[in-house]
Amino acid sequence: MDDHLPSGLVLRTARPTDLDQIGALLAERGEPQDALDHRLVVQDPALGWEACAVVVDGDRVVSTATLLDETVRIGDVVVPAGQVELVATDVAYEGRGLVRALMAWAHERSDRRGHLLQVMIGIPYFYRLFGYEYAIDIPRARPLVARRNGGPVAPGARVDWTMRRAVTTDLDALAALQDAAQQVVDVAVPHPVERRRWLLEHEASTTWVLEDRGGVVATARVRTDDDGLLVAEPAARDVAAADALLTALTAPGSPAGGQGAEQGADHIAVVHRHGTVTGMAWAPRLGPPDDRADQYYARVARPERLLDALRPVLHARLVASGRLDPGRDLIVSTFGRHYRIAVGGDGLGPVVVGGTMQGPGAVGGAGVAPDRLPALLLGPHGLAGLARLHPDVYRGPDAAMYEALFPPLTADVLSYYLPW
Repeated sequence: MDDHLPSGLVLRTARPTDLDQIGALLAERGEPQDALDHRLVVQDPALGWEACAVVVDGDRVVSTATLLDETVRIGDVVVPAGQVELVATDVAYEGRGLVRALMAWAHERSDRRGHLLQVMIGIPYFYRLFGYEYAIDIPRARPLVARRNGGPVAPGARVDWTMRRAVTTDLDALAALQDAAQQVVDVAVPHPVERRRWLLEHEASTTWVLEDRGGVVATARVRTDDDGLLVAEPAARDVAAADALLTALTAPGSPAGGQGAEQGADHIAVVHRHGTVTGMAWAPRLGPPDDRADQYYARVARPERLLDALRPVLHARLVASGRLDPGRDLIVSTFGRHYRIAVGGDGLGPVVVGGTMQGPGAVGGAGVAPDRLPALLLGPHGLAGLARLHPDVYRGPDAAMYEALFPPLTADVLSYYLPW
């Protein structure tokens, strides 16, 4: 694939001979460890060099982007998704539309791979230029204010915990712990199998496990830098394991903490995963988060495909709410287009796409601006919350039914990047 751009530049699939140049560009424009992350992706047979594209000026790599395969679970439905990562452009080549060309490449590749949406974390606002909108809350890091739970050790409690760095033989146990943690949320993005392997070699964070004689019982990713110590992606079998994990990670002299554990509780932050074992066990030991808004981007280029995949979830919500009305149509308009779904007693019919519909309320439907659709399908506000925030989202005359169809959703996203 060669795509000729203005000024003699060429967009093409990356090659092994580009590795050093891509790594240098990523390290210069992002973080030093981005070069290693890129190498782990392209040298993994599961993705390979086809997952990365570059723009070259002759033999010089001047811009790059990589598309990762992801899955997103929404309710009981798992849909394939893509995530654009490791994006960088040489300073001398900024402002020429190179990222726009690379994003087009990534979205075309994502469509070919059957992805129904894209999710990503990126710099503020910029990716809204390419069809992304803020949609999914990022769990916040909260300061650790008490290193121990303060209670006595119960008689007969197990104390034979061992903490160590995770290794490849732990991968199945790590996946099981994270899957259990994510079961409590409505929308989950797990680590793909490949990224679980890559993270063991990741230089920006370290994955730790806590085990007893029966095996691995808890895990977390830890990052240490000038800001101190961050405990992220925590998951535990039970409260006792969760408490032991946090104590082991943050105790002065802990191998996981480095200098961060020595600097005091104000320099230790913990990502709070609400509703999980660690979330419930650790909440009394954490201070409040700051009040910044922080969300993952999402992009839904063809809503009919995602809505079609979500029909079992939507039907189950109607049944659970007692608002199932067989024989009627559900109508959701994004104003320039609308989507009609027939309601049956045992399921919803296929999504039928129609044209412009400025007044869906007149036919009993609901309206949502197209750039609000990712937040409607994946986000924490639901239809009712979005309608309170945005004049171009409204519930129509059957508001209770559409609110049941599109409720507020909890979410948990695992990615390369960690919140702070």
